[in-house]
Amino acid sequence: MAKGNQARIERIQAMEEALNVSREAADQLSEAIAAQVDALDSLRQLSAYYGSQEWYKDREADERGALPEGLARGVLGEDLPYEALMSARESALAALEVATATLRAL
Repeated sequence: MAKGNQARIERIQAMEEALNVSREAADQLSEAIAAQVDALDSLRQLSAYYGSQEWYKDREADERGALPEGLARGVLGEDLPYEALMSARESALAALEVATATLRAL
């Protein structure tokens, strides 16, 4: 096999790998974007609830023992809702940065 042909084959193999990696990443990103779009209403609801008067009243009811014992109440804590909202914010900012870098690469 000629030396130039070997380089061509290696280039094609490398570009085939780049194609496969790019397609898989784009597919995964599309799925993640669809999941985030589906979760936007929940995110809006959580953002409006956390720190609201209702939230404070619900926390007080919990502290008085007025809520059922088996009720999940992570949302009444300060850390879990805050971390969920900040994680969504950081993910959205990272998505913007990746989108910008992707557009610049094309």
